[in-house]
Amino acid sequence: MKKEKPAYLALYESLREEILSGARPFGSRLPSRRSLARDRGVSAVTADHSIELLCEEGYAESRPRSGYYVIYREADSFALSPVRPERQALPALSAGDRDAFPFPPLARVMRRVLTEYGEAILVRPPNTGCTELKDALCRYLARNRGIRVSSDQIVIGAGAEYLYGLALELLGSGRIYGIEAPSYQKIEQVYRSRGVQVAYCPLGKDGILSASLQDTPASVLHVTPFRSFPSGVTATASKRREYLRWASEPDRYIVEDDYESEFSLLRKPEETLFAAAPHQNIIYLNTFSRTVSPSFRVGYMVLPRALLPVFELRVGFYSCTVPAFEQYVLAELISSGDFERHINRIRRLERKAAEDRKEPVPAGKS
Repeated sequence: MKKEKPAYLALYESLREEILSGARPFGSRLPSRRSLARDRGVSAVTADHSIELLCEEGYAESRPRSGYYVIYREADSFALSPVRPERQALPALSAGDRDAFPFPPLARVMRRVLTEYGEAILVRPPNTGCTELKDALCRYLARNRGIRVSSDQIVIGAGAEYLYGLALELLGSGRIYGIEAPSYQKIEQVYRSRGVQVAYCPLGKDGILSASLQDTPASVLHVTPFRSFPSGVTATASKRREYLRWASEPDRYIVEDDYESEFSLLRKPEETLFAAAPHQNIIYLNTFSRTVSPSFRVGYMVLPRALLPVFELRVGFYSCTVPAFEQYVLAELISSGDFERHINRIRRLERKAAEDRKEPVPAGKS
């Protein structure tokens, strides 16, 4: 079934056609946002977004204390291209992207960053990421995940796969890496692409089977305790303690991949391995691909302080792979409270859905 076109895009295309056809000639004033919303039967936000698209595409411009005016004229087009090519429509969000951050507040933050940061968005970020984002993450992690670290322990990178590779280079390719079975396919693909040996650790209903954990030859364990993909298995509190006991042996490390933990239905988010670890041998990973948008290829890695000198020696020379603009946007989302409000909204919706299905909302796990 063909998906209905978003209202803002339909209105934008209608106004654009009026401009291209000459119905709204060069220099003419566009209707105000309120007038457009009233006449076209849409919201003011939809009208505002449509006009902004016209300005971004060069069909109109804003004039202070005057309004929006058409600046497109056919004579300005290239002689060899008299017909303006149609802009290819982007695919609409799928049902699986329902948790993506709402576009209007995200667009507002983007515009604010452009205005307030200006040319600073063009400056190359520090190797481990922008201070603004790392400081915001420190405060967020302390509030929501019980992780209390300083900003020099956080590394920003372009998505989970990049950070997997960075953790591997940090810990060394001469080790055996234990992964959950089944697990997210790209975890194994990244490790094998670097030529390291992988050991499978079968999952039970509450996490990696105890016998498998005890017998694994791995010295690095890559786990997703909150919700393993694709199995959906969540490690119980007892199993998490078992992971920590395994890691208490000399020269062992855990890579904690905290996938989807923000959307926990628990009233109190479960404790992370990183926060509970008595030893300095847990590396924590998370991304914004589920909490903001799949197009935001931004993740972060939290290192134990004991590994900072090793990181600096082995991989500290890598340049940051995330543009400064995206980092400033995320920093603003977190610092303004918009990010946490979005998370709480999704959690409320998920709890209500669980109640409607007559599923018990968990109070905790043993």
